[in-house]
Amino acid sequence: MTAPARPGAPEPRPLSARSVVLSLLLGADPPEMAAKDLARVVAPFGVQGSTLRAALSRMAAAGDLRRTGTGYRIGERLLERRRRQDDAVRPRTRAWDGDWEMVVVTASGRGPAERAELRTRLTGLRLAELREGVWLRPANLVRELPGELERVAERYASRPARPAAELAAHLWPLDAWAAEAEALLAHVGRAGRPADRLTAYAAVVRHLLADPVLPEALLPAGWPGAALRAAYAEYRRELERQVHTRVARDT
Repeated sequence: MTAPARPGAPEPRPLSARSVVLSLLLGADPPEMAAKDLARVVAPFGVQGSTLRAALSRMAAAGDLRRTGTGYRIGERLLERRRRQDDAVRPRTRAWDGDWEMVVVTASGRGPAERAELRTRLTGLRLAELREGVWLRPANLVRELPGELERVAERYASRPARPAAELAAHLWPLDAWAAEAEALLAHVGRAGRPADRLTAYAAVVRHLLADPVLPEALLPAGWPGAALRAAYAEYRRELERQVHTRVARDT
């Protein structure tokens, strides 16, 4: 599970111009902004005109951004990243009846790159590997598995004999995730400058992407997932108000 810095470790590194632009556009609705507006809204985060122009040029060439008639829009590849972020902040869940979702990898003869890509996809779906080729999670998420997974894996419903809370603790490092979340909540509370706050909340999003979103009955006491999501949601609203105010003021 990827996690940000632990208490006492160096704080998250400042975001690059590319990361600032993506953070702002990924949170915008629609994910598009005029070039002149981008220049205005990135300035408080320490990104100046020449740096922004160079970053936009590189991002457009790489396909991260698409030029429009008036500015720039998030490219198709990064729209999937936006969807993952939305799911991380507002996961869709249902009441858990005790069933577990099991995905068994059936394809063989795949190379290392294909295997690594599949592992990344399954981890992104909040599944955890019990043993090689067997992935599990409680069936409490409202979602469909991507159709392309049907070519390489089969999906089952199961009820493992092992106690559910014990199995969850075996599959995910829950105490470590909770400790990192608490450290991030403390860090965002200390961050004051706009650039520092944006950097801190970018780390929050990365950490939320690694939250297994388990049923409450399987979580340790005092689980900070909801608090971390609430803090990020409030920051997004704050950031949207600031961006809207700055664009409207300078129009």
